Amino acid sequence: MHAYVYKSQRKAETYVYLAARDAFDRLPEPLRTQLGPLEFVLDVALTPGRRLAREDAGDVRANLAARGFHLQFPPGRVADPMHEDWGTDA
Repeated sequence: MHAYVYKSQRKAETYVYLAARDAFDRLPEPLRTQLGPLEFVLDVALTPGRRLAREDAGDVRANLAARGFHLQFPPGRVADPMHEDWGTDA
């Protein structure tokens, strides 16, 4: 699986992984508003055994398959707000 990583210009150290390049329509509108403009920073192959600096690659793959995106928050963030329904049908 391939992922495209974008940095939020509004939220420090917050990154969005997308399953498809520039597929911002996968992000719920309230989330897009909070993140502000996104800047492309990296594309990465999420192969089995792949290690990421701050995220579990398996979790990222699962979120990309289920939602089409994955959020990476700054270190120290305890709760994942994506456990709530953001109104997506994914």
